[in-house]
Amino acid sequence: MAFQKKLRVALEKHPSYPGVVEQFISGLESHIKDRSQFKNCLLPCTPARTEGSRSGKCIFVLPFGQSWSELHVLYCLLKQGRRLTVPILDALSHLDLDAELLAEVRQSAMAIVPSVKLEDLPVVVKFILQNVRAADAVEVISDLRKSLDLSSCVLPLQMQVSQRKLKSQAQASSSMSQMTTSQNCVKVLFDVIKLAVRFQKDVSEAWIKVRLETTSDIVLDLIVLLLIHSTNSKNRKQTEKVLRSKIRLGCMPEQLICSTSYYISVFQVIKDFFPSILSLAQTFLHSAHPAVVSFGSCMYKQAFAAFDSYCQQEVVCALVTHVCSGNETELDVSLDVLTDLVILHTSLLMRYATFVKSILDSMQKLNPCQIRKLFYILSMLAFSQRQEGSYIQDDMHMVIRKWLSSSVPNHKQMGIIGAVTMMGSLCLFTLLILQTALSLQLSTLLDLVGYCCEQTPELLALYYDELANLIEKQKGNLDLQAVSPLCLSPCFRLLRLYTGEQNNGSLEEIDALLGCPLYLTDLEVEGKLDSLSKQEREFLCSLLFYALNWFREVVNAFCQQQDAEMKGKVLTRLQNITELQNVLGKCLAATPGYVPPPATFDSEAPEGVPSINAGGPVRKGSGKEIVQLGPAELCFLLDDMCWKLEHVLTPGSTRRVPFLKERGNKDAGFSHLCQRSPKEVAVCVVKLLKPLCNHMENMHNYFQTILPNQGVVNESGLNTQEYQLMSSCYHQLLLTFRLLFAWNGFSQHENSTLLRSALQVLADRLKPGETEFLPLEELISESFQYLLNFQQSIPSFQCAFVLTQLLMAISEKPMTGWKREKMASLAKQFLCQSWVKPGGDQEKGSHFNSALHTLLCVYLEHTDNILKAVEEISSVGVPELINSAKDGRSATYPTLSRQTFPVFFRVMMAQLESSVKSIPAGKPSDSSEVQLEKLLKWNIAVRNFHVLINLVKVRIYSDDGYGRLFVEAFLKLAMPLLDHSFKKHRDDVQSLLKTLQLSTRQLHHMCGHSKIHQDLSLTNHVPLLKKSLEQFVYRVKAMLAFNHCQEAFWVGILKNRDLQGEEILSQASAAPEEDSAEGSEEDLADSTAEVGLSTAPRRP
Repeated sequence: MAFQKKLRVALEKHPSYPGVVEQFISGLESHIKDRSQFKNCLLPCTPARTEGSRSGKCIFVLPFGQSWSELHVLYCLLKQGRRLTVPILDALSHLDLDAELLAEVRQSAMAIVPSVKLEDLPVVVKFILQNVRAADAVEVISDLRKSLDLSSCVLPLQMQVSQRKLKSQAQASSSMSQMTTSQNCVKVLFDVIKLAVRFQKDVSEAWIKVRLETTSDIVLDLIVLLLIHSTNSKNRKQTEKVLRSKIRLGCMPEQLICSTSYYISVFQVIKDFFPSILSLAQTFLHSAHPAVVSFGSCMYKQAFAAFDSYCQQEVVCALVTHVCSGNETELDVSLDVLTDLVILHTSLLMRYATFVKSILDSMQKLNPCQIRKLFYILSMLAFSQRQEGSYIQDDMHMVIRKWLSSSVPNHKQMGIIGAVTMMGSLCLFTLLILQTALSLQLSTLLDLVGYCCEQTPELLALYYDELANLIEKQKGNLDLQAVSPLCLSPCFRLLRLYTGEQNNGSLEEIDALLGCPLYLTDLEVEGKLDSLSKQEREFLCSLLFYALNWFREVVNAFCQQQDAEMKGKVLTRLQNITELQNVLGKCLAATPGYVPPPATFDSEAPEGVPSINAGGPVRKGSGKEIVQLGPAELCFLLDDMCWKLEHVLTPGSTRRVPFLKERGNKDAGFSHLCQRSPKEVAVCVVKLLKPLCNHMENMHNYFQTILPNQGVVNESGLNTQEYQLMSSCYHQLLLTFRLLFAWNGFSQHENSTLLRSALQVLADRLKPGETEFLPLEELISESFQYLLNFQQSIPSFQCAFVLTQLLMAISEKPMTGWKREKMASLAKQFLCQSWVKPGGDQEKGSHFNSALHTLLCVYLEHTDNILKAVEEISSVGVPELINSAKDGRSATYPTLSRQTFPVFFRVMMAQLESSVKSIPAGKPSDSSEVQLEKLLKWNIAVRNFHVLINLVKVRIYSDDGYGRLFVEAFLKLAMPLLDHSFKKHRDDVQSLLKTLQLSTRQLHHMCGHSKIHQDLSLTNHVPLLKKSLEQFVYRVKAMLAFNHCQEAFWVGILKNRDLQGEEILSQASAAPEEDSAEGSEEDLADSTAEVGLSTAPRRP
């Protein structure tokens, strides 16, 4: 050993070290007979020197480039035990190993990852990542992420923490030291991964690809993606794309970011995570998908909890920036995040209250719901911290007094909303800490708001509404005093909420208001309106508005009472509502320019409001079906529900508001509803699914008797008005189901139970009592089948359209093969059905065309053979249309008429172009059978393309650029196939090119037509189209050259012609060079040439 030590020191001091090592060993080998035995004898000396060292010098024993037999001992030692793992892997990482040996060593290292000591883990992972080759990077990363379990790092720490609490001070100090060592090891591990993803392109790309292809969620993936995002700018966009995709698919629940936050806070790993977390959170809040937005808000909350004060300040500043950005979604979500932070981390957020308070300067951008959220946040900060929050209290009082004393109505509204929200917090903290000063503030605010509102009915009504909202959350006792009919409904709402709060929901004390008479003027207005003055007509309209709003509020109040007499009176009031709405519609039609009295009081002032139509008053509450209803009442309730669901469950626009531009309140008319979250609304609708199913089954039975043949109305003894009402009810029912199941909140993990409950209601209609324990996929299938049964009783094309959308929403969770087939069959059935109204007219119009576009897309996207489907429509349906009368239709596809032809043309061209992109490009390795199969698909596609392009002759219609897109797809995907299949299948290639040539001629004629007729819809596509046609010419020439057939190619000059093929004489004398540049094209014709392509000229 002494000799070895002296030798090692001497070699290390040599000026040519480490090259002298190889020279030294080579010199010894020349004097030794058995070289392998010599090296094996030297190896046992190594363990004694390296067992206690992490940096053993095995490299001195084996020079670079040795064979497997010389490395076999090291490999065996690696597999024998754990103590030599680190020095052996460290030594092997300095050797140039061949691919086979490297794979075996890496596999052995991978096998010990789950059980290796924490302090040795970074070395093992470093060896694995440093020796990743591009070819096997994906496989290696996939194995590593399965083997590397971070929970094994956390559990020892948790055990140490719990043991430290039970041990003495000395033992606790030792435990603390071990914890610090473990934390350092984890830091080193992530440093190793960080270096790999930063400097090894294959590693970062492989990790992104593996995460994109897998559905399991592990903390390591998110940490590594954050590492890639923070260190590798080139892959930043791709990382964001992967994260968004996984979040939308539900593969990355919010619990994952909570776990990741725990690792970051416990191990304090990679402090530069924070900028990436902040950047991703900001990006996610811009998304239109609620799951992505929710994940971004969770990142903000976890970052605030996990990082230090600097990072917390950055989080608060970012949230305030979102609030002031003008983006509606960002604004709402940021206020929600601040609300959660003020509840969970009140004292921490108090440090940054100045930043939050600055939002008061941007109040003009907030709607009433947002003002309530902001004042709740500020009130929590102001009153929970006593002395620290006093300056916030002063600022809030100052702002409220300023708004209440303003002469601008909108400012007064903001002051009332802010004041009442502040009152709620004052009441809460007054009860908790019994402070006289807070009670005095509450009394002062009440007096101030009451004084500012008493002379203005609109403001007083708003005050009552806000107090009613407050009573829904907290108990109160206030004296009420109505001074105007405008205040009647808000005053009653406040009264009934207070009464229900005091009596556990019972309204017996005020049930006389449900049935009390309402005295109105004579409502027999038919033929009398013209004799009334403008003032009298407007008075009548206002009277009807007040009466309708009163009845709506009464129905809202008593709809959930269980007394049978009350239920009957509620039904009577519903009938009164439908009758008064009909009368109001007639009055509004005779009173142009009429501005109705406000029904909600937290929107903009009514100056400049345009006249309204007969659509009914602004919707306030939510009526609820209790007993059997007539068609008119049911239609009213369903229409009201659809409006509300569309507002709450459909994602709003994320369009930004221009700077300094006024913005309308999108929540106008829904202010009470918007105080409920989308999930709360969805829960209410799920509770109503059973009676909704009953109504829809009733509609199904009704229309099965009315429609003995699909879509054809049996008009014998038909009540047209009842038919229209029932059809409208059917449409609204389907729309209600569609709005619920298309809600993308169901994609979030926390709403999976609610989705299951909704599906269980539908599945239970087919299998009563058997659905409780069915897996989710079976529930989806049963629900799909239940809804599919309604296809035979659909009375209108709009109902068919909504049913298709509903089934799409159900089937996408997920879409399986049999459901795709059913969707295609259903869409085709609706396309092949004649949709006739009771009067005998065919359905038509812009709404019909829009729905037809969607249905045709559904059919072509879900059919098993798009090319065959397009060929059937173009070769069967279109000729039937061409040969029909002027107002005729296709017999096979009655929805195909001359008015709907552009819809069919546009969709078929788009789907054809999309379908050919799915045909794989040709490869040199393709067999003859594979080449022939691809050629057959392209032959069908080109034949369909030719038929569609020639339809332009029949009806001049812009192809919207799809002709060019098809040619470009052909150049990119089909020409490589022709390159490699020309010699084996030259007849098929020739036929394919000849057919396509006919279409390119027609495209060239379209260019000439657009010039001579100045057709702007076509002219816009001409430059790019001509460029594609020119590329096609030279690409065919290149293909022939590739196959040594250049002589078979020649360029002719196409004359400019119109769509019917007639020569355009105004350009007949143009120079040949110019014509050639604009219209040159190859000529492919039959001949006896060897390659089957002609060199003979063709007639232009």
